[in-house]
Amino acid sequence: MANTKSALKRAEIAERNRLRNKAYKSAVKTLMKKYFNAVTIYAANPTPELKQEVQSKLSEAYSKIDKAVKRGVLHPNNGARKKSKLATKLKPVTQTAE
Repeated sequence: MANTKSALKRAEIAERNRLRNKAYKSAVKTLMKKYFNAVTIYAANPTPELKQEVQSKLSEAYSKIDKAVKRGVLHPNNGARKKSKLATKLKPVTQTAE
């Protein structure tokens, strides 16, 4: 355990940051799963309404990933990789639907 006042404070700050980072990472994963589900549904039955829903889910996920990168929760390359994974999932579906 921390022996000095400053070490105790650093431990408290580290715990607070860990919980904040955990919340961001969890939110990113949740939004990615919702997006993947929306893409699967759209692939089965491509309609303009479902395409709009997929685009909105993609936008939400991109936004959350960008905010996590900006706050230092995710490394920039990790954020770019996640965004690339999202875009790659949609590309073959839109090409077959058109």
